Amino acid sequence: MILERFKREQEFQEEIAKAQLEIQDQTLKNVAWELHDNIGQLLSVANMQLNVVAKDIPGETLSRFEEIKDVIKKSLTEVRSLSKSLNSEVIQNLGLEASIQNELDRFNKLKFVSAELKINGETRLIDAKDEIIIFRIIQEFFSNSIKYSQAEKLMVTIDYFDDKVEIRATDDGIGFDMEAVDKGSGLINMLSRARLIGAEYSLNSSKNEGVSLFLSYSY
Repeated sequence: MILERFKREQEFQEEIAKAQLEIQDQTLKNVAWELHDNIGQLLSVANMQLNVVAKDIPGETLSRFEEIKDVIKKSLTEVRSLSKSLNSEVIQNLGLEASIQNELDRFNKLKFVSAELKINGETRLIDAKDEIIIFRIIQEFFSNSIKYSQAEKLMVTIDYFDDKVEIRATDDGIGFDMEAVDKGSGLINMLSRARLIGAEYSLNSSKNEGVSLFLSYSY
């Protein structure tokens, strides 16, 4: 009786987690469309208008004008890159490795951190839905690292084996006390998502020792 009740409760919690993921994924997809189709289009138009105006700019102020154009161009590139990382359909098309690399490239371009991806072994196919969940876990780690860690370096390693893939993400930031930290929604989200796909998950940190994430997923 107790075992059945526990099983029902577990199934109920899994259904809630799945529903939350679906809602969140659709929200992110909508935001991605808005960034790409609306904001991206506005920046493109602004850049074209500046190209037209540039013909009438006197030489002494042209260099400053070119700087403004460069800022808009970089903003457009960032918006497009960000929209890719939010849209699950794009993630499916790119695959896990390219999606992670896209995030790290953004961090490097914006000079948030020095980020690197290493891949060992032969790339294996991962179930499309599970692949998105794995990416969202890694993305949550990135988000927390950029916001709070004050890290200078961010490292991701993907190791492919015959029966599983292991992913490690680490930063060299200020870290935190695992016992004292408030278990925020980000940390909870990573754990609940890992459980949904039956992945082994651990997050470790201590003050001034950075943060490390380990994820092991069986094919």
